[in-house]
Amino acid sequence: MQQPDPRAFALINWLAENGLCSRDREAFLQAFCEEMVATGLPLMRMHLAQRAFHPQFGGIGFSWTRGAGMSKEHYEHREVPRDIWLQSPLFHLLAQDLEEFRSDLNQHDRERFPMLQDLLERGGTDYFALGLRFTEVEGPMDPHHPSEGVLISWTADCPGGFSEEDLNLLRAVSNHMGLALKSMSNQQMARDLLQVYLGRDAGRRVLSGEIQRGSSDKINAVICLFDLKGFTSLAEQMPGPEVIDMLNDYFGLAVGIIQSHGGNILKFMGDGMLTMFNLGSLETDAKAALDAARELRQKMRTRNRERAEAGLPAPDFTLALHAGDILYGNIGSANRLDFTVIGPTVNQTARIAGLDHSVGQSVILSEDVQRAGAGAGHDLVSLGRYMLRSVPEPIELFTIYEPATEAS
Repeated sequence: MQQPDPRAFALINWLAENGLCSRDREAFLQAFCEEMVATGLPLMRMHLAQRAFHPQFGGIGFSWTRGAGMSKEHYEHREVPRDIWLQSPLFHLLAQDLEEFRSDLNQHDRERFPMLQDLLERGGTDYFALGLRFTEVEGPMDPHHPSEGVLISWTADCPGGFSEEDLNLLRAVSNHMGLALKSMSNQQMARDLLQVYLGRDAGRRVLSGEIQRGSSDKINAVICLFDLKGFTSLAEQMPGPEVIDMLNDYFGLAVGIIQSHGGNILKFMGDGMLTMFNLGSLETDAKAALDAARELRQKMRTRNRERAEAGLPAPDFTLALHAGDILYGNIGSANRLDFTVIGPTVNQTARIAGLDHSVGQSVILSEDVQRAGAGAGHDLVSLGRYMLRSVPEPIELFTIYEPATEAS
């Protein structure tokens, strides 16, 4: 009767202890590979590929090499898969619906799988790969749309490669490794999706437990409302997919600029976007918002010129800035909540944006932002005093002066 490998007990216990408390897959995998080497496993390299739920990339890869440590790579969504993937043993494992794949690097498979030649040249002698599914799938696996799970490859560099005891060890620990990775992946997926759909700050707050209806904070911040002009009439004249492309083009530009200056995207509203600057003090918020507004105005002009030259619609925009107290938190029903901002400051920002035709400017800011941003280095020019609905006193509005050299 074959005796259990004592290395398996030690590694499984390590996986249980560290898998319970680990949040970072990269650090977890590096520590585990080092632990395996410490048990005497002739491990030169480990590679793990995993599906990701993210709008920018469809998968993530982790590679560990003895002596060099860990590296990480994101795999973008692609309509046509890369040749390096189609010619890899891991794709073969999926395409053939195999549980395992092994190759003696000194004898075969190197022409069929070019990456194995690279491993041989780096000193590898044996390659072993397996797949773990996190969900049950009926029927054959679709290698282009795999189910949730991980693909793992192990490379040895000792003469003769992995022993049978080594292979059995890898099989024994893989399921336990998969459980730990599944837990960490679910946490990462929650963080990624909440950040994408709620915004960086709101996503972090929800994940930390701020999920009770009615829970909110009163904060002093700068509210920013971005809006495309003439969108309704353009949308009626354009095919649906072109409307979506146009919105994504402008939103992509605006979001990148606002986030680069520390702003948080709160929500998209048709052709508009509500954002907030809350960086610690109203003066810091105002400077960041004004810096973002100036950059956005310049880059919107460039983008519109590019779109016009390409024969595409190039609408103008309005950016309104206002500052004051707001309520920031959970609003909605018991089973459908929105983490957003409410209050007179938010309402007044929308009314300021509605005065764009009266003031003839694309960037409009309130006197509250002007006072807070007085030392921010921008030339703020008065546009006059205006009455806003439900506001008893007139409010003075400003814009950022733009020299002719910048406007060209």
